[in-house]
Amino acid sequence: MFRWLQDTIPETLTDIQRAARFYYLQQNCFGGKIEGQSFGTATTTPPGLNLLRLEETLSAAHLRLSNTFVERLDWKACIDKYDRPHTLFYLDPPYWETEGYGVPFPYSEYLEMAARLRSLKGRAIVSLNDHPDIRRAFEGFHIETVDIRYTVGGGGREAARKEVIIFSWDDAAQPAGLF
Repeated sequence: MFRWLQDTIPETLTDIQRAARFYYLQQNCFGGKIEGQSFGTATTTPPGLNLLRLEETLSAAHLRLSNTFVERLDWKACIDKYDRPHTLFYLDPPYWETEGYGVPFPYSEYLEMAARLRSLKGRAIVSLNDHPDIRRAFEGFHIETVDIRYTVGGGGREAARKEVIIFSWDDAAQPAGLF
């Protein structure tokens, strides 16, 4: 079923069928990858999709997203459209020099993002991989380093990495209750 849905051309489906196809593939693929999906299984966790709990799962997602606007915009257009003094943006761009995102994101995009953050009316938090080029692009911003463990795939193949959390404001001006 997984392979058959992968091979199905989305444009031949209705909106509902396309959504169901996407949901099925995402719930059953290895690591939640959008591009280069492979069927994922594990001996230590239940399957990613339980059809008996589908209504419950979708209802919970509906409640979590009920006050949310979802846009399919370029990140710059989204900032232009919603930047207000009360706006908090969370930006999670493709990690620099990594693969599998399915969209080009050259270094110039990070430089542009840093420039945009400097002139925001609102505030922004950016999460990225800890790389010297990223630190150069966002020089002058408050940057915190976070130790993480990538565990996709399990089986004791954890990989220790560092990520950076970049804030468009300094510590003194941090919104109350954010952290």
